[in-house]
Amino acid sequence: MKLSLSPSSVFTGFLISAVLLLNRCANAPGPSAQPPAAAVALPPVVLDSSVQAMLNDYDRYFAQQMTLTQTPGAAVVIVVDSQIVFMRGYGKRIAGRPDLVDMHTVFRIGSLSKGFAGVLTGRLVQDEVFRWDDPVQQYYPGFTLRDQAQAKRIRLWHLLSHTTGLPYHAFTNLIEQGYDTHRIIGEYFPKAPVCGVEGSFFSYQNVAFCAIEEVMKNATGKTYQELLVDKIFRPAGMQTASCDFGSMRNCQDKACPHFRISSTAWAADTISPLYYNSAAAGGVNASIADMGEWLKLLLGFKPEVVSGATLDKVFTPVVKTGKERRIMPHWIDRDAASYAMGWRVLKHENDTIIYHGGYVNGFKGEIAFNRKEKVGICVLFNAATELSGTCVQEFFDRWKAK
Repeated sequence: MKLSLSPSSVFTGFLISAVLLLNRCANAPGPSAQPPAAAVALPPVVLDSSVQAMLNDYDRYFAQQMTLTQTPGAAVVIVVDSQIVFMRGYGKRIAGRPDLVDMHTVFRIGSLSKGFAGVLTGRLVQDEVFRWDDPVQQYYPGFTLRDQAQAKRIRLWHLLSHTTGLPYHAFTNLIEQGYDTHRIIGEYFPKAPVCGVEGSFFSYQNVAFCAIEEVMKNATGKTYQELLVDKIFRPAGMQTASCDFGSMRNCQDKACPHFRISSTAWAADTISPLYYNSAAAGGVNASIADMGEWLKLLLGFKPEVVSGATLDKVFTPVVKTGKERRIMPHWIDRDAASYAMGWRVLKHENDTIIYHGGYVNGFKGEIAFNRKEKVGICVLFNAATELSGTCVQEFFDRWKAK
C-alpha cells in the first residue's frame, strides 16, 4: 500500500512532556482515567482518507482501552511504507505522578530484544564475519552439552531459532537469580540433557539464545552491546536505544514498571538489573521513536544498514511452533505459526505477519509487521496489562477492513 498524495488530513498526535523523571520510581496507586494528549506535529505525511480514518479510529479505541484496563502508560508507533504515520504516548510514566509518556520515553522491551539479535547476526553474516551454518563451537569452544556430539553439530541458526534440542526455558530460572549466561553455559550446559535432535523441534530458550553474544564477541573482538550500537542503533537513527542497566537507570525520560495492587490500581516498582545479564534475549531499552526507526529497517527501508536479502533470511521460517494460544489469542484461526531468527512468523487469512512479544520487570511490548503491505506497529507498556494481548490484532483487523 502506497501513501496517497490526495488532499486529506495529516495525522499529528503524540504526547510530549517537559517534566523530568526521577531516577527511581516510588510506589503510588494509579489514577482511574488517562490524561489528555498534548499534541505536537509529526513531519507532514499526506494519507489516503481511509487510512487516516482508520488511524483516528484506532487512536480512540486505544485511549478507551487504556482507561478500561487502568493501564498506567503506553506508547504506540505505526509505520506505513517508509513513513511514521502515527506516534503517540498515553498515560503516565509513573502512576499517580504528572509525568506523561512521550515519544522519547524509554521502556524495557523484553523479548522484543530477540529480534535485534537475529538482525544483528544477519548483518554480521552480511559483513562476512561468520556464516549462518557455522558451528557454534568454532567461535565458542566452551559451548557444550551432555551429548557432546550434538553440541558439535549445533549451528548459529539453531541458537536463534530455539532449535538446539534443549528443554523448554532451560536454566531461565538461573538468569532470574542473576547468573551471567556465560557462567550458566560453562557450568550447567555440560550436564544438560537434550530432548531431541537439533533443528527438529521448537523449544523456547533464553540462555541458549544468548550464546550468540559470546559467538559475536569472539568473532569480532567487540561486546554484543558495542556491536548493537555500532551496527544497528546508531546507523538506524535509534537515538535513545541502549542495552544495559546503567543507561536505563540513569535515563531521565524513562517509564517505570508497575504491578497490580488491586483490580483498579497499579503501583510503580524500581528498574531491575535482571535480564541485562542476557542482553540478546531481553536487555534492550528503547523509546517508541526508536521503535519507529526499527520498523522502517524491518520493512526494508534502511538497506544501507541491513540488506533486503539479509532480512529475507532472518524472517524465513525455520521450525513450526504450533498454534500457541498465548500468542495472538484472538487470532487462533491462523493456519500456521513458525519461528525464524529471533522472530515469530504467523500466517493469518492469507497474510504473513512477522511478530514478537516481550515481558520483563513489569514492562510489556508488542511488535508486528506485514512486509507485503509495508505496514507495521509497535506498542510498549509499563505494566503487564491485558491490552497487550489484543492491541496488535485489533490494529491489523482494522487495517484489513479499512
